[in-house]
Amino acid sequence: MPGFFLDIYYMCGIAGIISSDRSLISGERIKKMTDSIAHRGPDGEGHWINKEGNAGFGHRRLAIIDLSANAAQPMRLLPGVSPFSSGNRRRYTITYNGEIYNYIEIKEKLVKAGYRFNSQSDTEVILAAYDCWKKNCVLQFDGMFAFAIWDNEAKTLFAARDRFGEKPFYYYEDNEQFVFASEMKALWAAGIERNKDDKMLLNYLTLGYVRNVHNKKQTFFKNISSLPPGHYLQINYPAPGAQIHSYWDINKEETIKISAAAAIEKFTELFTRSVNRRLRSDVSVGTSLSGGLDSSAIAATIHQLQKGTTHLQTFSAVFPGFAQDESAHIQTMVSKFQLQNIQTTPTVEELLKDFHTVCYHQEEPFESSSIYAQFKVFELAKRHHVKVLLDGQGADETQAGYNKYIHWYLQQLLGSKKFGTAIKEKNKFHDKNIPFEWGAKNYLAALLPYHASIYLERNEYNKTIQQPDINPEFLTSLRGREWEGINKPTIANLNDILYYNTRVTGLEELLRYADRNSMAHGREVRLPFLSHELVEFLFSLPAHFKIHNGWTKWLLRSSMNKKLPHETVWRHDKVGFEPPQFQWMENKMLQDYIYESKKKLVYNRVLKTSALNKKILPLHAHAKDNFDWRYLCAAQVF
Repeated sequence: MPGFFLDIYYMCGIAGIISSDRSLISGERIKKMTDSIAHRGPDGEGHWINKEGNAGFGHRRLAIIDLSANAAQPMRLLPGVSPFSSGNRRRYTITYNGEIYNYIEIKEKLVKAGYRFNSQSDTEVILAAYDCWKKNCVLQFDGMFAFAIWDNEAKTLFAARDRFGEKPFYYYEDNEQFVFASEMKALWAAGIERNKDDKMLLNYLTLGYVRNVHNKKQTFFKNISSLPPGHYLQINYPAPGAQIHSYWDINKEETIKISAAAAIEKFTELFTRSVNRRLRSDVSVGTSLSGGLDSSAIAATIHQLQKGTTHLQTFSAVFPGFAQDESAHIQTMVSKFQLQNIQTTPTVEELLKDFHTVCYHQEEPFESSSIYAQFKVFELAKRHHVKVLLDGQGADETQAGYNKYIHWYLQQLLGSKKFGTAIKEKNKFHDKNIPFEWGAKNYLAALLPYHASIYLERNEYNKTIQQPDINPEFLTSLRGREWEGINKPTIANLNDILYYNTRVTGLEELLRYADRNSMAHGREVRLPFLSHELVEFLFSLPAHFKIHNGWTKWLLRSSMNKKLPHETVWRHDKVGFEPPQFQWMENKMLQDYIYESKKKLVYNRVLKTSALNKKILPLHAHAKDNFDWRYLCAAQVF
């Protein structure tokens, strides 16, 4: 039977160095890297350097599956007769962050192929899968992951990141070394320079962009790259340079023919399987509960799978007295399913106390204070010793849950000459008082989508170069890069904008926020709506399964119709995960903080001095052009 020699590090914080210069790989340097991300794995640490001194890995462990000594750090499996190893040298070493939810099913395949296992961990399954299928192993995985495998015989590094980017993988490379880690602070700890990229800063300040859609590898810091979601990289030592390849994408063009009943049945099957797999754990599991449809659907499905035998622990951020407070909807779910709900009410005073810490963990700027509310939910889970939380992220981007998608759907109907259906749908939304953008320009966009994208791109360009607070010297220093990172896709169909937000920009930023907020407290977040099988199915459906009869997320609502309270399934309002940011920004102490941030940006010649004389403008968390909030965040990268 096949066997293999290996070292395994099962963890939630990874780091490593590949170099032909032995002086660049030391235990001290690797430990500095893992110390900087200790919050990601409070349950243990491990470090490894191969005999040749050209490869070194480090880790911080967050133990979720197989808590026994068999999965301890570092894990060394017993020697066996193996065509994959040479003598007593271990061929493969892996450092891994994440969870492979279908590891049990993959393990069954590998056992039939002759592999034997010494632990119950999914990490060992990844390594055996790589030995069996090499680069195609990633196609087997339903999970969130970022890992690197060193093959000591072939002298190759193979690293991969999950399809949607739930887990991070940052790296730096030059002619002497390739350095990687879960967070950029580990690269800085290794001595990599921390230099902001001014064009990324400009795009954030003027447009709110936190990614470069033309270059998914680019970060806010020069020379530090991010492995894009759904990609793997290989280094064939000692040849320089990482070779990066895509291994997965969504087909947004092909549409299947299916009845409504069959679509609901298939969706329910895939979603239930996804939730069930994400409950696999050897530690306590709970769920976030916002009061909205997505988190409620997860809680109801868990209740169904567990047949109501346990009182599921749920965690919520509530804001009594705030117009967008979800307490009543949360209580509806608690009463219906006998949930144990634990709540936190973040305040502006807490935000001021924690803001630097949140920025430290996020590393790059973020769009609103919603990130802080999420931060406090994970803190609450830690306080109650719940290590894993399921969450509803991804449902809106894949199922057209935001109201902004309504006009794209109407434009698709008009572009397809379905005028009667478009009028009917528009009237249905108006009848429910659901707000969405619509005007004469939308009729033109429906007929001329390519020209609409050019027009919107020009608008973005003008907003970038004409923002009144930006220092002209700062703009001049970026001459020739004005268009960099500006992109508006051609949207002819609803799937076009859903693909853009799922695979290009939008979702990945939300996943970064969730990863950093959860890991800041040593918690793990799992996202049932991001099973790739479920997402592929959703994109194969006609648009009217997503928006229909005046409802967004029609398929999810229909599948949950008899499982959730009626007032939860058929809510007219769409409330994002929103704290009372407007009121917070009226706070004198926060305004002083914003003012000091503006002073820092003026000192660094990013803003004009006149920006200091402008009254701070409080805005809601999801409001457009929230410049004062951006100034607050942007100042933290200096």
